[in-house]
Amino acid sequence: MRVEGITGIATRMAEIRSQLAALTPPPAVQAAPESSFASALSAATSLQDRYDNGRIPVTALAEVGSTGHRLAAPAAAALESLLRAAQRDGVKIGITDSYRSYDEQVDLARRKGLYSQGGLAAKPGTSDHGWGLAVDLDLDAKAQAWMRANGGRFGFTENTPREPWHWKFTA
Repeated sequence: MRVEGITGIATRMAEIRSQLAALTPPPAVQAAPESSFASALSAATSLQDRYDNGRIPVTALAEVGSTGHRLAAPAAAALESLLRAAQRDGVKIGITDSYRSYDEQVDLARRKGLYSQGGLAAKPGTSDHGWGLAVDLDLDAKAQAWMRANGGRFGFTENTPREPWHWKFTA
């Protein structure tokens, strides 16, 4: 094979890799010690730099295990780790909601009212769900106690009064 042919092939492969990199969402970040939480949060923040709240394409989010729910990649990886740890401790935690599109936020605000007016929905376009950083969990009393004791180890905080099921990934 001639050198020009090999060089041409290598150049074309580099072009294809570059094109694919632009289309591929960032890899999932595994929940890890606190030193890498800053990089995980940085990856989640990059979604905020590229998209509007509730307008993140499904391809830019990561699935949480096989649940069908999606979050920003660092939040998804941390939630998977959290769910495995809870299961090892004999605690069952379900997911009722995760990433929420802008249209879903509008619908929720219509049905449940705005939080600022006594309802349960954030103003559309401002929801932590719209950034792929919040999850609503199905928690019995044992699971709620476990989350309050352990959620922070995985970067999750219970940050919304009146909503003990709502947990935000803050790393």
